[in-house]
Amino acid sequence: MLLTLSQWLLSLFPDELGFLRVFQYLTFRAVLAAMTALLIGLALGPWVIRRLTEMKIGQPIREYGVQTHLGKRGTPTMGGVLVLLGIAVSTLLWFDWSNRFVWVVMIVTFGFGAIGWADDYRKVVRKDPEGMRSREKFFWQTLIGLFAAVYLAFSVSETSNLRVLELFVRWVTSGFSNDLPPKADLIVPFFKTVSYPLGVFGFIALTWFVIVGASNAVNFTDGLDGLAIMPVVLVGSALGVFAYVTGNSVFSRYLLLPYIPGAGELLVFCAALAGAGLAFLWFNANPAQVFMGDVGALALGGALGTIAVITRQEIVLGIMGGIFVAEALSVMAQVAWFKYTKKRYGEGRRIFLMAPLHHHYEKKGWTESQVVVRFWIITMLLCLVGLASLKLR
Repeated sequence: MLLTLSQWLLSLFPDELGFLRVFQYLTFRAVLAAMTALLIGLALGPWVIRRLTEMKIGQPIREYGVQTHLGKRGTPTMGGVLVLLGIAVSTLLWFDWSNRFVWVVMIVTFGFGAIGWADDYRKVVRKDPEGMRSREKFFWQTLIGLFAAVYLAFSVSETSNLRVLELFVRWVTSGFSNDLPPKADLIVPFFKTVSYPLGVFGFIALTWFVIVGASNAVNFTDGLDGLAIMPVVLVGSALGVFAYVTGNSVFSRYLLLPYIPGAGELLVFCAALAGAGLAFLWFNANPAQVFMGDVGALALGGALGTIAVITRQEIVLGIMGGIFVAEALSVMAQVAWFKYTKKRYGEGRRIFLMAPLHHHYEKKGWTESQVVVRFWIITMLLCLVGLASLKLR
């Protein structure tokens, strides 16, 4: 919004208001987006926590879980609304409203946030321990994920919505040919020329998997004070670097990455995400004054997945978000093994002491702070590995 306003004022007073040209610089707007989101979160945090407390939106704690967590019962949850508020206001202020990629990421983020809000509301307000049923939640996630997947299948290769429509029509009239331009290929990091053509249906399937998978993986990780939000900030910031490079014709050509016009504007969204996330961490650090809830975890995971698809870095997201991947796999392995052994031996057995993975290490004797900080360190390392793929090819 402020970019459009500055351009309008410059057209009226080019000499008197020449200093407004600084708003044309993407990096400048990204820095201000991060600062804006951070200040919004810090300013509104106490009010949001107070309102959640007054509404008695407290986090239920499982009796069979880690016993040290029982003292957290009643801590306000649904604090993810604070993160989403900071992202929304900051992004709308500082990004170019004509950019289609940011709008897609916003739709996915707040669509998944709405799903999480409905789940949290049923759990903590209606006192339904199951919340939104898994099948219902998965249906809505799939609906939003497929919408984004179909649009991105044609938009990452084109420069405008009109060209996207033309490519879609050409695909339909050609009898649903699976061909897509090379920009839509699956890129293998650390190799100069290794990429795999996906075709339209392959691209849609992979995009759906990345968006929905990332959303649920972040949700599984959100189980300890500060555990999920800091990795989200780190991975989101690293993806912002990829977005900036991918959206710059000079840098993308030099680093052998596909040039995707408009992708650079996602840097503003990533910066807003980082600022809002750090503001939330201020209140979520141990001992947490507020929990994120599904409203935040599902939304932020969906945002990371969508940005990774647009920048063609799905595999790199898996590397940098290794903690999210490990947490999700631990749950899947635990459930699958328990069901298999119960069917075969009549008694369910477990691979981990408790899933998700962070609870396993708590059961082994790690303190909550040890688990959180060590997972942060691992994420920092993995983000550096992911960023190294920019040059090491």
